[in-house]
Amino acid sequence: MNSPRWQLPPLELLLAFEAAARQLSFTKAAGELSLTQSAVSRRIQALEESLGAKLFERRTRALLLTEAGQRFYQVAQAVLAELDGATQKLRGTAAARTVTVTTTPGFASLWLIPRLNGYLQANPGVDVRISASYETANLEREGIDLAIRYAPDAQMEGQRPLFQEAVIPVCSPALAADPLRPLREPADLRAHVLLHSADAKFSWMEWNLWLHAHGLRDLKPAGALQFNQYDQLVQAAVNGQGVALGRLPLLRRLLKDKTLVAPFSKSVDSSRGYYLVRSARAAGKQDVAKFETWLLEEAKN
Repeated sequence: MNSPRWQLPPLELLLAFEAAARQLSFTKAAGELSLTQSAVSRRIQALEESLGAKLFERRTRALLLTEAGQRFYQVAQAVLAELDGATQKLRGTAAARTVTVTTTPGFASLWLIPRLNGYLQANPGVDVRISASYETANLEREGIDLAIRYAPDAQMEGQRPLFQEAVIPVCSPALAADPLRPLREPADLRAHVLLHSADAKFSWMEWNLWLHAHGLRDLKPAGALQFNQYDQLVQAAVNGQGVALGRLPLLRRLLKDKTLVAPFSKSVDSSRGYYLVRSARAAGKQDVAKFETWLLEEAKN
């Protein structure tokens, strides 16, 4: 009797394993797959028995892949991604016309989304999906076409630059016009609250960069407020809660329409910029290429 050509475990076991390995959590995998946690656990156990190998180390507060699990995960993820891509092409569904983009929440809300209608109107039928997170996504593993990275220039050498960043203090028009705390020169920041992002080390570094360029390295502000997201920080500046270090060109539209003002004219070049990264899986996708071209054109404006 001939044995089957492919000695493979059932697909539902592979899907449960891939989700659990990616999330390093049976609970999160269960939520993603619309299963119970115990159902995912049983599928993993069945897969381990089928393979004759232990794939996970189950600890009290952590789930870790074994060496065999890590090797099997890399293969399983690549095979499932390839199978998914082939399935979408054969189906010819609208899902095949998607552009998936990952970037920071601040870039998404302050720069990308306000401009997105222009692309959508010129490219009807394309579904643009934006994943906004400060975590660096694995493009191939997570099925993402493009990433717009905010990173130090040296770190992104060889990648396509979208634009470099400059920083300048910004605030609400009302705060800038406050007669009791005028903002006529940089030293006047002593009387104001400075707004910072949750990454306090980086935020202070950029503030110090601007202050040092103006001979105010030891300036002590009246106070400081810290925010988890850059767009929250910007909204606080719009509300008059303090002075933010504005990132250009992210805030160019808010400055143009006078929602925010820059009381001082001199900006300082940042050590960071925005870079466009395309995944290997997106090669040859015409909609992705058009989106890249649109992004680069928008970055010139």
